[in-house]
Amino acid sequence: MQIPLDKLADGRPRDFKHILTCRPAILWDLCGMNRILLTEDDNRVASFIRKGLEENGYLAHVAITGTDGLTEAGSTDYDAIILDVMLPDMDGFDVCAILRKRGITTPVIMLSALNSPEEKIKGLQCGADDYLSKPFLFEELLARIQAQLRRMEFNRGITDIQRYAGIEINMAEQCAFRDGKDLKLSPREFKLLAFLVRNREKAISRPQIAQSVWDIHFSSNTNVVDVYINYLRRKLDKDYTHPLIHTVKGRGYMLKQKDHEPAS
Repeated sequence: MQIPLDKLADGRPRDFKHILTCRPAILWDLCGMNRILLTEDDNRVASFIRKGLEENGYLAHVAITGTDGLTEAGSTDYDAIILDVMLPDMDGFDVCAILRKRGITTPVIMLSALNSPEEKIKGLQCGADDYLSKPFLFEELLARIQAQLRRMEFNRGITDIQRYAGIEINMAEQCAFRDGKDLKLSPREFKLLAFLVRNREKAISRPQIAQSVWDIHFSSNTNVVDVYINYLRRKLDKDYTHPLIHTVKGRGYMLKQKDHEPAS
C-alpha cells in the first residue's frame, strides 16, 4: 500500500476533518500509548499516515505548518516526530534544526519527495534520525518508527534491578521474583514481565506488546499475546488475593496494584 490514498477500504472518500482536532494529551496519559507528532500539510498523506498509526496502536497528532509543529513538540512529550520537508511556512530542515537547538531530542523521521543523496545528508546533518523518500510503503515507515522507539528505550537506560509492587526483576541475571519467590519464568515470559513493569500503570495494547516482546506486527488472527499473559498470570498472581495483571476492556492489559497498596 502506497501513499497517497484518498478512499477508505469500502470505497468511501476519506474524511479529513478529524485531522485538525485538539491535542488529546489527557487521553494519551490515560492510555499510556506512544505519541507521534506528524507535521505534514498534505491532507491526503496526513490522513493516510494517521489512520495507519492508530490502527497499529499509536496516538497521533497532526500539525500542518512548521510553526505549529514546533509549538506542539515544545509543549507535549512526543515519542517520535514525523516531519515533512516541504511545509508552507518553512522547510522541514529548518524545523528540525530549531528542535535540536531548543534541546528537543525526540527522534525525527523526515519525509520528502526529494530523494537525492545530498538531500538525505542535509536532513541527517540538521538533526534528523532517519530520512524516508516518498512514495513509500506504510509498513516501512512503521518499521522505522519502531526502530527509533526501541533505540530511545535503550538509551534511557534500563537499570539492572527493577522493582514494583513486590516484583523484583534482575535484568542481568534474567530472573524475576515476587515477594522474594522465584517466578521461574521462561525467556519470553521474562521479557513480557519486564515490558509490563517498565510500562506499569498504563494500558498497553496487544499490538504494542507483540511488537516489543516478539518484535512482530500484531495480527488479529493470533492469540499469542493473550496466551502468554495467561502463562504469566499463573506464575505472578497465583496464590495472591489481589492480582497485578489486569485486563483493560477494549484496550489491552495493565500492570497495576490496588490503589491503597504502597509500591515497593
